[in-house]
Amino acid sequence: MVAKLQTGIRSNNKMSIMDQTDSSQSNHHMINICSIDNMNPYEVVSQLVSGNAVVIFSVSSCCMCTVAKRLLFGLGVGPTIVELDHHPAGSEIKDILFQLILPAAVATTTNHLVQPVPAVFVGGKFLGGIETLMACHINGTLVPLLKEAGALWL
Repeated sequence: MVAKLQTGIRSNNKMSIMDQTDSSQSNHHMINICSIDNMNPYEVVSQLVSGNAVVIFSVSSCCMCTVAKRLLFGLGVGPTIVELDHHPAGSEIKDILFQLILPAAVATTTNHLVQPVPAVFVGGKFLGGIETLMACHINGTLVPLLKEAGALWL
């Protein structure tokens, strides 16, 4: 089981390693976000997204978040994972993510309830949620996106 700090953020980014942890899925690291503790939630999201090849904003009890993480792990990607239910500004970050996905949901006029997680960012850009991630995987565009972002080297 992966130990978590109060920040709720796990990363493979060796530049910001605070503590190495064991994981059955992959070798992940907790990161110290002391440098972004005083930032507002929008700045936290911006900093994380711009500084990591792949970022997933997740809730630990969300089954679709688990699917997104397992897909990326299975492809050999070590994403930065932000568990919003363990992050001090989790609810504020969730509100920001909802604002990001709302225009796309209105444009597609979907009738189902819009969920802000999982929210997947690749190469500093918002890719989308589980539906977009799966669609990219099925149509063959996900791996090239991950390679372009520097998350895959093969």
